[in-house]
Amino acid sequence: MHLLALALYHRDGRPDPRTITFKPGALNVLTGESETGKSAVLDIIEYCLGRQNISLPEGVITQTVGWYALLVEIGSTRLLLGRPRPTGASTNKAMLVIGDNTLELPSAASMSVNADTDGLRTELSARLGIDDFRFEPPPGAERYAFNVSVAQAVYLCLQKQTEIANQQLLFHRQSEQGMAQMMKDTLPYFLGAAGPEQASRQRQLVDATRSLRRIQRQLEEINRNQEAAGAELLGLARLAQDAGMLATLPSAPTAAALDDLLRGAADAVTDPLTATDLGDDGLQEQLANERQSLREQLQDLNEARTLLDTWQQQSQDLSGELHTQLGRLTSLQLLNTDVETQSDTCPLCNQLLAQPDPDIAQLTELTQHLQNELDDAAALQPTRTRHRQEINSQIAEVRARLQGNASSLATLQASNQRLQQLGDQRARQAHIQGRILQELQRSASEPAGEAAALRRQAARMQERVSELQELVDADDVAAETESRLSRIAQDMTRWARELSLEHAAAAEDVRISLSLLNVVLRTETGRIPLTRIGSAKNWIGYHLVAHLAMHTFLLKHRRPVPHFVMFDQPTQAFFPEEVHDADAITDADWEAVRSYFSLMRDVVDQNGRGLQIIVCDHVNLRDGWFRDAVVENWRQGKALIPTDWISDT
Repeated sequence: MHLLALALYHRDGRPDPRTITFKPGALNVLTGESETGKSAVLDIIEYCLGRQNISLPEGVITQTVGWYALLVEIGSTRLLLGRPRPTGASTNKAMLVIGDNTLELPSAASMSVNADTDGLRTELSARLGIDDFRFEPPPGAERYAFNVSVAQAVYLCLQKQTEIANQQLLFHRQSEQGMAQMMKDTLPYFLGAAGPEQASRQRQLVDATRSLRRIQRQLEEINRNQEAAGAELLGLARLAQDAGMLATLPSAPTAAALDDLLRGAADAVTDPLTATDLGDDGLQEQLANERQSLREQLQDLNEARTLLDTWQQQSQDLSGELHTQLGRLTSLQLLNTDVETQSDTCPLCNQLLAQPDPDIAQLTELTQHLQNELDDAAALQPTRTRHRQEINSQIAEVRARLQGNASSLATLQASNQRLQQLGDQRARQAHIQGRILQELQRSASEPAGEAAALRRQAARMQERVSELQELVDADDVAAETESRLSRIAQDMTRWARELSLEHAAAAEDVRISLSLLNVVLRTETGRIPLTRIGSAKNWIGYHLVAHLAMHTFLLKHRRPVPHFVMFDQPTQAFFPEEVHDADAITDADWEAVRSYFSLMRDVVDQNGRGLQIIVCDHVNLRDGWFRDAVVENWRQGKALIPTDWISDT
């Protein structure tokens, strides 16, 4: 694929586009002063080739251009690749026209969206001969699969001014996230070291490995379930032993032994408890009623004894009072029952009393009455004592019966508690038996032989993985890639010496390192990567020889890559960007600059005009061959955007 023309269409719809014409199979130099839009050409070309966002700074170009178009040639077919100006950060809209060698750039009125970037890249990939296959990363790699297309091939064709003079990287957009790994994955294919066959085997290996892992996960799940079931069964066996359902349990029983033990525990029969066993024959109620009756009898006897004691105390108090009164009368010895005394005369002094005293007969009668009461009280005392003894005897008897009742209740309750414990144990045994039966049933319900079938399937899949791995290893893509890079290194080494690049003369070879994605020199003292070589002149020189040698190899072996390479500002190490006309500088290192462009010219000639080189630069050499290579010279007011476009905005 070569580029024929680049066109910019004004946003106002004017019919004539701004057109830059390129010569296929030749060296094309676009020279000019700074800030004329030279570096924007590479970004526009990449955008037309399918990039979704255009990496142009906001300015005159973005303000005036409505459409970008690129006319390319692949064999005898021409394709028009049009892209509208994105209204936002990006767009996938595109225009695709396919024709023969008479196809030209259309007018502005003919520009319209009829495709998208996916369709555009698919068509370009098919026209270039890029095989339709999907790259699968190796098993275990933490990156995504992708379809190989012209999108990856374009990165080999472009060198921005910030990249060609960068000692850290070699390829376009290599520093962006994921790009370096993608280039390592696809470069072997573009070099011819790997193709759809290898990719197919790699994909089959990935699929087989995934299937094997899926089966292994299923087996691991079954093993985990079996281990969990074994632990559950062992736990149930220990519960059965604690519940008295198993006599002995080995410390580490086998699965078969454990199954037999559990089935024996599940089949064990326990005697059901009857209502009589549980104390429901009425004895406890009888004892409770008897206890209540005895307590009532004891309360009545205690009340009777209290009443008797109160009566006894009152009798004692009365007898004491009677004894006191009777003692007073008898102690004076004044009473003489044989002599009659006047009631109005004092018996002591025989004098008359103001109030007559009771007569002797009355006192005697009172004394006799008191004596009789004392005699009656004394006569009742044995009866009360006997009665109290009888009550005490009855109380003792009732208390003894209460103690017997309490003992009977305690014995009955202890018996009932043991029966309850026995009932609980039997209920626990029944519960354990239910769990055992459930677990045994669950184990029996699992698909028989599932694990064995999966193991056989895993073994077959492992054999398949091993076979595919042997085929993939036999492909030895790495060795084939290094072999091709070694052939590229021959041209790189020769041209690096012609340019007098640092360390090139002493190097055994100058080559591209796939692992570093950079230039590496092999010397007697070791490897020297580009990162350890100084001077922008050398960085640019090694970039030039690497890409020229690589594209020479790709063209020679008819690899499906666009056969053009574009360099932006390869002489920036000699002419700073602010210089307006490098041709006016007399002290520049012209020999080095001329050698760079001479090499590009010679490589084009060497490849029989099958390789197209496009250079955007300040330099404007006087050599005739250089003048012939200049496609546009942006000086004296000329630039990418015409002045009338700017004045009209």
